[in-house]
Amino acid sequence: MTQLLDNIIWNTLVGPHARYAAGSNGARRYARGFSPIVGFANAQRPDFDALTPLCDPGEHFYCSGWDGAAPEGWQIEADSTMCLMVWAGAPAGPGALADAGREARRLGPQHAAQAMELAALTRPGPFGPHTIELGDYFGYFEGERLVAMAGERMHAGTFHEISGVCTHPDYQGRGWARQLMLKVMNLQFMRKETPFLHVMSSNAGARRLYERLGFSNYLEPVVRVISPVA
Repeated sequence: MTQLLDNIIWNTLVGPHARYAAGSNGARRYARGFSPIVGFANAQRPDFDALTPLCDPGEHFYCSGWDGAAPEGWQIEADSTMCLMVWAGAPAGPGALADAGREARRLGPQHAAQAMELAALTRPGPFGPHTIELGDYFGYFEGERLVAMAGERMHAGTFHEISGVCTHPDYQGRGWARQLMLKVMNLQFMRKETPFLHVMSSNAGARRLYERLGFSNYLEPVVRVISPVA
């Protein structure tokens, strides 16, 4: 079952999120307006011939699992590594999280603009105006202003990703990111799913938080931002 995580982007885009995707047997992308992420059937040998017709000049995409030079017509704009962490069963577990995020509000399409603004400020990862439609999203508000959020994105088999975890700089230190994560995790436990997440390898503080919540490192793949050459 864990082999689904070895190419989780592809397994999501041909599986539960196929209705949000565009592409063929070799390459797929989230449809425009969703998260700017692409996946390949063979992550180590990406099929750019299949991807190119799906993309417009000026678009930027996240992908993972391959290294080496970009093919003709494409450029690599950022190159790093990230950790794919999976919940290992402790210390936060089913039945212990019922009160987590009690004051958080469920986010819907009416909150898309605020979610985009918060993501642009805090940069939790690839985010689009329809990203909060990919799963259950929750947020904390100051009045009617969204100041913290977390939700779900990729999904294959019983694995479900926690994503978009971020807090406005003026409201950090209150434990809201942790509470929102616990709320989402509790929903996943109730659905008999296993939470996982992505975090940049260099983000030591976030990795420590996730370890305290019971996550452990599964993979540390290359992650890149790529774009078609105009």
